[in-house]
Amino acid sequence: MIVLPTDRSFEEASCLLRKGDLIGLPTETVYGLAANATQDLAVARIFEQKKRPIFNPLIIHGPSKEAFKNHVSWNETSDILADAFWPGPLTLVLPRLTSSSVSLLASAGLDSLAVRVPHHPIALTLLKKVEIPLAAPSANPSGKVSPTQANHVEEDFPDLFILDGGDTSVGLESTILDLTTSLPRLLRPGGLSLEAIQAIIGPIDTTPQKLIKAPGMMTSHYAPTLPLRLNADEPLEGEAYLAFGPTSCKGNHILNLSERSNLTEAAANLFKMLRFLDQPDFQRISVASIPFQGLGLALNDRLYRAAAPREL
Repeated sequence: MIVLPTDRSFEEASCLLRKGDLIGLPTETVYGLAANATQDLAVARIFEQKKRPIFNPLIIHGPSKEAFKNHVSWNETSDILADAFWPGPLTLVLPRLTSSSVSLLASAGLDSLAVRVPHHPIALTLLKKVEIPLAAPSANPSGKVSPTQANHVEEDFPDLFILDGGDTSVGLESTILDLTTSLPRLLRPGGLSLEAIQAIIGPIDTTPQKLIKAPGMMTSHYAPTLPLRLNADEPLEGEAYLAFGPTSCKGNHILNLSERSNLTEAAANLFKMLRFLDQPDFQRISVASIPFQGLGLALNDRLYRAAAPREL
């Protein structure tokens, strides 16, 4: 059920969360499947609904940096990054305090927590009203394409209470940075560019990690039903085509992430367009090359994971 944000719907959403139910919550990145992060059963419902592996931790959302002081151990780097980029599409992985009330299931039993403050008026209003941390992974079945509109959430979870925040403005999940190591480590590229972060704190370790310490690190992820063919100059017979930049390819089976080759526009359109092209009329989706710079790093990360062999 999709509802507009009103005083009444905020109150209803708060009541649902407090009693352990799930809701659909818009953020600037993607829509989240939100639950009370301090209730084990509520967090378990997220894993159940998404069919998500329990070793894959969740991001905890709060209305401000101060809201996390009882849950994670802060340091100078985390303070600098939070002040520079929160609210916004940056998740920080920090040492978990033993006194934290967040469910251990939400952190997959790790001694760290992934936390962020979303930059969306509806999410912030609800977080301030409910006064509890919310676990909120993307509101879609695990491994599938993330939702960027309320109706995307309703397609997968038709009985869910969903606050309608319109199209998401970023369209890619948050960038995840691990601050539990001596050198900050990039765990997942996302809606905040690596260059922007490096401009604030300097060098970052970008070595690929095998240990799943944050969401979105599984090899196969963000995948439509149809297989993907990457770095395609044009579609083959039976393929839908996701273009980027100027192209001579035309047809109702072709969408363009950004005719102007704008990476920000492409990020906002990626999941929405993948969902639109993921139709039984086609055998496969081919995707044009995207440069590995700025948000292009995150775009390519999502596409390569979407194209990877499916993990069972």
